[in-house]
Amino acid sequence: MTVDIQTLEERYVDSCRKHGATPNTEILSTLFKVCTKVSSCSHIHLPLVIFSVFKFGAKVKRNNHEPCRMVIFLDRVKDIDFHPLLDLLMEIDVSEIEAVDIWNESSCMLNGEYALSLMRAINQKLRMVDLQDFSLGKDFLRDLSQRGLTCQALNLRSSHFRKLNLIGKFMQIHTLNLDFSTSLTSFREDCFTCMPNLRCLSMCATRVSNLWTTIAALSKLPSLVELRFQNCLCHYDTGPCPVSSAGKANDKTYSVQPQKSSLIEAPSLDGWILGNQDSSANEAFRELFLRNNIIMNPEFQNTTEDSSDDSEVDFSTHQQEFGLVELLSNAVDLQSEVPFHTSWNQSEEVSLKDAFTPQSIPPLQDIMLKYVSHHPSPICFEKHYREYMIASLPHLNVLDNLLIKEIDRDFASAIFAQYFEYLPYRRNRKENIVDILQMREIKAIHNHIQTPKKKPSCSPGRSQYFYSRSLGAAKVGSSPWPLLHPLSILGNDSGGEMSFRPRQLEYHPSNSSLMVFGTLDGDVVVVNHESEKIVSYIPSPGATNSVLGLCWLKKYPSKLIAGSDNGSLKLYDIQHIPSTVADAYYSAGSATFDEFDQLTSVHVNSTDELFLASGYSKNVALYDINSGRRLQIFTDMHQEHINVVKFANHSPSLFVTSSFDQDVKMWDLRQQPMQPCYTASSSRGNVMACFSPDDHYLLVSAVDNEVKQLLAVDGRLLLNFEIASTGSSQNYTRSYYMNGRDYIISGSCDEQVVRICCTQTGRRLRDVSLEVQGKGSGTSMFVQSLRGDPFRDFNMSVLAAYMRPSSKSEIVKVNLLASSDHAKEYTCNRQSHPSNSMGG
Repeated sequence: MTVDIQTLEERYVDSCRKHGATPNTEILSTLFKVCTKVSSCSHIHLPLVIFSVFKFGAKVKRNNHEPCRMVIFLDRVKDIDFHPLLDLLMEIDVSEIEAVDIWNESSCMLNGEYALSLMRAINQKLRMVDLQDFSLGKDFLRDLSQRGLTCQALNLRSSHFRKLNLIGKFMQIHTLNLDFSTSLTSFREDCFTCMPNLRCLSMCATRVSNLWTTIAALSKLPSLVELRFQNCLCHYDTGPCPVSSAGKANDKTYSVQPQKSSLIEAPSLDGWILGNQDSSANEAFRELFLRNNIIMNPEFQNTTEDSSDDSEVDFSTHQQEFGLVELLSNAVDLQSEVPFHTSWNQSEEVSLKDAFTPQSIPPLQDIMLKYVSHHPSPICFEKHYREYMIASLPHLNVLDNLLIKEIDRDFASAIFAQYFEYLPYRRNRKENIVDILQMREIKAIHNHIQTPKKKPSCSPGRSQYFYSRSLGAAKVGSSPWPLLHPLSILGNDSGGEMSFRPRQLEYHPSNSSLMVFGTLDGDVVVVNHESEKIVSYIPSPGATNSVLGLCWLKKYPSKLIAGSDNGSLKLYDIQHIPSTVADAYYSAGSATFDEFDQLTSVHVNSTDELFLASGYSKNVALYDINSGRRLQIFTDMHQEHINVVKFANHSPSLFVTSSFDQDVKMWDLRQQPMQPCYTASSSRGNVMACFSPDDHYLLVSAVDNEVKQLLAVDGRLLLNFEIASTGSSQNYTRSYYMNGRDYIISGSCDEQVVRICCTQTGRRLRDVSLEVQGKGSGTSMFVQSLRGDPFRDFNMSVLAAYMRPSSKSEIVKVNLLASSDHAKEYTCNRQSHPSNSMGG
């Protein structure tokens, strides 16, 4: 039997009497005169007028053929009001009230646990929850995320989380608004797993930036059709912008990205509205949007409270306006034919020119529409952002208030195929690891039973590394959130963790467990990076200096060269150097060379006979390792100082220099280097250059993400990796090879991401965002240096610096084959082997 409003009111009064919370009769009397709509009660103390609101609001709603709806303002509820209100809400399911909305406009005095109890008591009639304030606290958000709600629409704006982890049951929700969650950077692996009906998602003005982890999370939403990371102010929800909905169904639209600009013209869009769009979703989002724009201060204030993982809010969230002006994702060159595989069917070679001719693209003035991007999240500035999202979410109909048409999907697939790698080694579908292992075993058995006269069979087009690469591709594909593990160094005596400030690192060339790093304080530490124990410890000799140059000898694996910025150059033999700090000044096992002032780089040749040193000068010094003498100084090799000098890996007389004069030069000691073998130029100052493991290629990194691969024999340009620049002249970029010469890893000192690109195609495989839980929980880090693990495919170490709260630095091991949310299953003592990869 349905409980009417009058009965609910009587029961509420009885409950107030029972719990000692007497309703205010004066407000009830006042409400009778002035309350004709639910919205007119926004200024009245809720718990004391709630039933008058029900009574008169319900009548008005029925007369207008609208649902009988109740609105509760949590910021007007105190703890003393909790029990009577809870008793009431537990009867909502059997009452005349058809829907309940929960709002929170400002600081809430109600206990967070009480607030959740009220929401869950409403059960299936909970329609909309709008939490605008942060005062409910971390425990409230944690409980909400883990247990879920039965609401249909949720507006959640909070700075208490950096990684979203909505793993609870949100089975009824169709609209989720996370706009202005100013600390939100990414998503945990299990986020969105219990939202089967979510259709509309908005994340404007967040800090989400990683395309790969974002898509991995959003792919778990089977019903998602409308998404935005930036919004058009003329439209209140995630649907297509009405200003852009006057075009015909076959109008063509192309990618645009936000930039600071005035209002501009942009492509006309079709006025199609989702045929089966839930009207309640539209209504819910409209109310959420209107309330946001009425309540929100134009200069949104950050809370000073730490987030749930003890990270700081370090992004300003002042409202900004941006114009979308970059067409075709940074002007794809349609005149040049570039072969690539399509993203979903890689069996054929096509070209962007074949797919989209200039005739199929309208003139610039014809494809512009009046669209202004507001409140973009950082992900919107990623190159080819729109195409990547459209190609990766095939069920999406609207992105950033712009309708997605068939021509958009075709173009997005072409862009994705040309600039992104779906899986490593051109695998076009995710494979089961067990299936790959079974195929490998079947092939091994088949080869074993063949007669000795027959050569082992090999499938056409499959190299000897086919199965190992397939396994790697399968593991990378199943781990969109790679494992990041900060290296914790333990002393051998006390067993306690030791504190260092790393500045340079190098893997050992033949021992897979060893790594050496130099510190900002002048220490040189050889560590077993698997057990995280010190093998040898060489403290700073006295005056403060930073170790900037390190290089192992290959034929004498216990020896290494270390150089400091004060010019010091030493050869150490770790067999004669203790691992304990107490014996650190033991003097045996070292040799000293003539100083090289303001040193930045050292490198040993392939025969362990010579090494080179460079620094903040135009000169390079050549040393003889056996005699300990400086043989020669080559002067004026560049017009500006030389950042890095590198010998070839297999040719003992060839070396390369990279300089801020924008040139990279190849030299040959046999020619008494007076003139370079060749010179290759960049558009910005060169930070470094290195050879591929087989010396076929040269990888050059210039300031602000200018990364190119050259042919080592003559310096011809093979690949420009086209990494987007930031515009900073101080964004020093460093790049190295990984998996032999198959991939490169690239990072910059002003960015918290490592980019991984294929060396055969230039396509981007993945970006790894540096955000480690645990020490400095959730704090963003910035790349100072990095190295690919020479013994483990898809593994690397990154020398990262925390910018806040201090300038702390540490070495972070990154494993692309393991998942960050399953770190307990990960062990460092896994089998390792030298990487023999030599190409796709």
